[in-house]
Amino acid sequence: MPDTLLPADIPAPVLDRLFRTARTPHAWTGEPVTEETIHRLYELVRLAPTAFNASPARFVFLTSAAAKERLRPALKPNNVPKLNAGAVVIVAHDTRFFEHLPTLSPHYDPSALFVDNPALAETTALRSGTLQAGYLILAARLLGLDAGPMSGFDNAAVDAEFFPDGRVRSNLLVALGRADGPHPRPRAPRLDAAQAVTIL
Repeated sequence: MPDTLLPADIPAPVLDRLFRTARTPHAWTGEPVTEETIHRLYELVRLAPTAFNASPARFVFLTSAAAKERLRPALKPNNVPKLNAGAVVIVAHDTRFFEHLPTLSPHYDPSALFVDNPALAETTALRSGTLQAGYLILAARLLGLDAGPMSGFDNAAVDAEFFPDGRVRSNLLVALGRADGPHPRPRAPRLDAAQAVTIL
């Protein structure tokens, strides 16, 4: 689709950084992700929409070698090298996110919908928490970081290690930092609009 259909104030390099040339890194330099950058990142992520503004995602940034080693036993072997990224984020969700709804949704408090309906609470938390993981990836790219989501890990082991009280549950991991060199393979094909889009 030509750029002429996009607002004129979105520079082409921004679109490239977010979507068109961004890649999931094959290898990482190990350059640290600073605490300042993490806070800047979250300040963007927290503004993006979730159901009822529930904001169920909880982000655990593993930046030290010791913290990353706690994660290592839960990773599938092919994901272990990603521990070299500047940070690895455990994106989890709070199963009792609705306790914050009176504050987060002051115009309408929907917390009663979830208090006695754990299935609905879990579905809502997982769905909106996953959205927030997507926002995290795009915000990281916008701030000049590379991002690599991964799901090859043992959720139960991560939860036992990092969330032993059971209230918070892991969803996925995102490696953040700087890619070490260009990606070794061309970008994989994507479905075109005729295959993936229906307009009624």
